[in-house]
Amino acid sequence: MGQAVEQKHQALQQFMAEMGQALIAYSGGVDSTLVAKVAYDVLGDRAIAITADSPSLLPDELEDARIQATVIGIPHEIVQTHEMDDPNYTSNPVNRCYFCKSELHDTLKPIALDRGFPYVVDGVNADDLRDYRPGIQAAKERGARSPLAELGITKLDVREMSRYLGLVWWDKPAQPCLSSRFPYGETITVEKLQRVGQAERYLRQLGIKNVRVRSDGDTARIELMPDQIQDFVLSTDLPTVVKTLQSFGFLYVTLDLEGYQSGKLNRVLANTVN
Repeated sequence: MGQAVEQKHQALQQFMAEMGQALIAYSGGVDSTLVAKVAYDVLGDRAIAITADSPSLLPDELEDARIQATVIGIPHEIVQTHEMDDPNYTSNPVNRCYFCKSELHDTLKPIALDRGFPYVVDGVNADDLRDYRPGIQAAKERGARSPLAELGITKLDVREMSRYLGLVWWDKPAQPCLSSRFPYGETITVEKLQRVGQAERYLRQLGIKNVRVRSDGDTARIELMPDQIQDFVLSTDLPTVVKTLQSFGFLYVTLDLEGYQSGKLNRVLANTVN
């Protein structure tokens, strides 16, 4: 681990030590898992990881979160969140994530306070602050702390630190909630979330590690890493892929020739968000 990242690791350890105890909003992604790991290393059983389960979370991700928490050793609990009951969320406005994180932290904060934890701690990193993330504001309004962001720890730092600490999932692809697969303004339903989840799980079973299935009405648009597109077209039984995704409820199946780029659906916000 480079000296700069080692210093950030020490700063993160000090952050946890000064906090004294920590309830981590733990998705199982590489960021919140690193926070959970360092918190447990420093605080032991005075740290707890809580995962919010809802239709927007892939079942595979929930299982990953369980496994990773077990490997780390940190106490782990699962709670249900109900963002799908909020029309502000399901109508899928440009600030949808604000309502998602509001529900998450309105669920976790009372648990933290009831158990004597001063804060809910999340996995927001320094790079996230440079993207359009309305959910960050919802977390701040509810008093959450973001040690990675506060200490200037980037995604690259997270991966380097995780690898140094022996976390075998250090290179795990980002996996935002399934609602991020829908263009703003398209109503989100449990059924739509399920078919997207089924499609992505199927494609990962074919050996594709980093993939998105964007849902646009009745169309599934597959996004792969740009350097994987040609091999996918040449080596995959495309008619079977189409037939399988149609069995999940899509009418049309397309391949995005530009390839996967994080936050691609936010391009439409250029003229609506400062």
